[in-house]
Amino acid sequence: MAPLQITSLIDDLLDDLSRPGMPWQVGSIAASIALGWLCAGLLQAWWRGRRTAQGITRHEGVASLTRVIAPLLVVGLLYVSTWLLATNRFHTNIVKVAIPVFWSLVVIRAAFFLLRRVFARHGQLGEAFVTFEKIFALLVWAAVALYITGQWPTIFDFLDSYRLKYGPGKHDYVTFEDVLQGIISVAVLMMLALWAGAAMEERLMGLQGLHSSLRVALARVSKAVLIVGAVLGSLRLVGINLTVLSVFGGALGVGLGLGLQRIASNYVSGFIILLERSLSIGDMISVDKYSGKVTQINTRYTVLQGLDGVETVLPNEMLISGPVLNQTLSMRAVRAGTKLTVAYGSDLDQVMPLLVAQAAGTPRVLETPAPGVSLSRFAPEGYELDLGFWIGDPENGSGGVVSEINRKIYSLVQAGDIKLGIPALDTRLLDAHIASVVARITQPAPESLVNPSSTAN
Repeated sequence: MAPLQITSLIDDLLDDLSRPGMPWQVGSIAASIALGWLCAGLLQAWWRGRRTAQGITRHEGVASLTRVIAPLLVVGLLYVSTWLLATNRFHTNIVKVAIPVFWSLVVIRAAFFLLRRVFARHGQLGEAFVTFEKIFALLVWAAVALYITGQWPTIFDFLDSYRLKYGPGKHDYVTFEDVLQGIISVAVLMMLALWAGAAMEERLMGLQGLHSSLRVALARVSKAVLIVGAVLGSLRLVGINLTVLSVFGGALGVGLGLGLQRIASNYVSGFIILLERSLSIGDMISVDKYSGKVTQINTRYTVLQGLDGVETVLPNEMLISGPVLNQTLSMRAVRAGTKLTVAYGSDLDQVMPLLVAQAAGTPRVLETPAPGVSLSRFAPEGYELDLGFWIGDPENGSGGVVSEINRKIYSLVQAGDIKLGIPALDTRLLDAHIASVVARITQPAPESLVNPSSTAN
């Protein structure tokens, strides 16, 4: 549709006010709006009827997409109205103005849908993101106003008059118009690539037949391929020679050599972790002084959530260059235990099965491998016993299970079924010291101290 000039637009609108076809134009616009939003509402209600427990996320995505479909349907209906009015020899100036207005609404809502689908975390939007949305909407409305008033050709002629040379050749230059088209095409294709990458990642993470690390690796690689393809494709669309990227490649190589080695190492380490499957999401690991459950494995860092809820962001290089204690690499069950000392003279054949029974009846304790008790050593105060058991959910910690078992053992001690060993103190040296002190106090003093005058004589 050709841009409308402001003078002819005003004249046509004033002329349409006196024509009998004016109500038909207004009615067609109102009917298109009502019918478009009604169809979008019916589509959303149809998806709500099909929602299941596993399809809640998809339902929310389609519910947001219906906000884009509604103005898109209105645009289609306005085109049909324009054709019908023109067929019946009615003017269509007001309908032609309404079409770009609703096209701008489609662009704004589509951009918001894609951006929120990619960047919104758990439905939370930051202030900077909301501000960007407002600025983007303002720019789109300004572009529509310039389009309606017929200022686009003037602006494009101005942008096309300035050129930027990037090579020695005669045609090695780009205009500001090419740069603007390149930015817009890169932004559009990048948003589409990020949206496709997020959708593919969601689909891959839902495949339970694949290993979690392999799913993450495929998702990261597919997203990277889509982004690179979007950038290269947008540059080709605007006619920019891809050989200009050689300069960027050289600069990137110099940057890697000077100061980006650690960043590149973290990215490479991330892909190594994902491909060799040494770590998986949900593993309980310990690295240096950090320990917890792996919640995210990204290409540059890994997120570790401790049992206290605190999350630690670890560079992937730490997981490659240093030792990593993985409690759930080959099996999820981990061993925990508690120690106690029973007094000498206790019947171990009776005490040890009693302790095993306390552990076996505690929630979260696995039946296989079964709990067991071993005699660790003969301590000065009694027999030292080690009660061991296995739990299948190490990400929830073992402190609660150990505390519950110790409370059961405490009940047995209170009931007299188990007698704890008491440290024996050897008081013989103390008794000898006390006896020597008493002897010194009770010993008679020498005569010289009692009668000093006799010594002087």
